[in-house]
Amino acid sequence: MTDSAPTDIARIENLPLRMQVADTLRRAIINGKMKPGTPIVELNLANQLNISRAPVREAIQILENEGLIETVAYKGKRVKPLTPREVEELYSLREQFEAFAVRRIIEFNKDVSPLEPFCQAMTEAAAHDDFEALMVADQGFHRTLISLSDHAILLSVWDNLFLRIHQIMALRNKANRDLNDVARNHLPIVAALRKKDIILAISLISDHTRSAADITNNAELFAKDE
Repeated sequence: MTDSAPTDIARIENLPLRMQVADTLRRAIINGKMKPGTPIVELNLANQLNISRAPVREAIQILENEGLIETVAYKGKRVKPLTPREVEELYSLREQFEAFAVRRIIEFNKDVSPLEPFCQAMTEAAAHDDFEALMVADQGFHRTLISLSDHAILLSVWDNLFLRIHQIMALRNKANRDLNDVARNHLPIVAALRKKDIILAISLISDHTRSAADITNNAELFAKDE
C-alpha cells in the first residue's frame, strides 16, 4: 500500500502558482516524503494548498514532463515508481561519474575546501536528527564534487539526472535512518582528496556509491502495480 500525498505542504501565496506548486511537490518527491507509487490527486492537493485546481494541474504536468509523475490507465496519476534495474543503472553510472570527477580533481590539483561546509552541515543535521537538512547538504556535497572536476559536460549530465539520483539518495537515507553514519561516510573522501591519494579516493567514492544503491534489497521502497 502506498502513502497518500503529504498533508503538511505549505500554503502557497506567491505567483506563478504552477511553479511554486511544482517546486513543493518536486522537493517532496526528491526528499522521499512522497514515495514512489504515491497517488497524485489534483483535488486533494488543491484543497491542501487552498488554491484552485488549474495551477495544480499545470504543476503536475511539469513534473510528468520531468519523469517524476506518471499517468496509469484507469488509475490516475502517481509518483513514478522506481525499479531495481533503474536504481542499478543510475548508480552504476553515478559511480563512474564520481570516480571520474575524483580523478580530475586530484590530477588538476583542485582545492577541495568547498566540500568541507557540506560535511559540517551534515554533521550538524545528524546531531539534530534533521533529515531534510542532511539531504540538502548531502546533495550539495556530491554536486560540488562533480563541479570541482571542472568538466562542463559532466556537470550538465549530472544535473539532468539530478532528480532521480537524489530521490534514490533520499530513499536510501530514510531507510538507513542512521544520520550520523551518513554524515561520517563523507569525511574520509575529503581526507583522501586532500592527500591526493587517487587510488584510495576512488575506492572510497565507489564504495560509498555502491552502498547507496543497496535499496534494491528493500522491497518496501518499490511500489508494486496492482
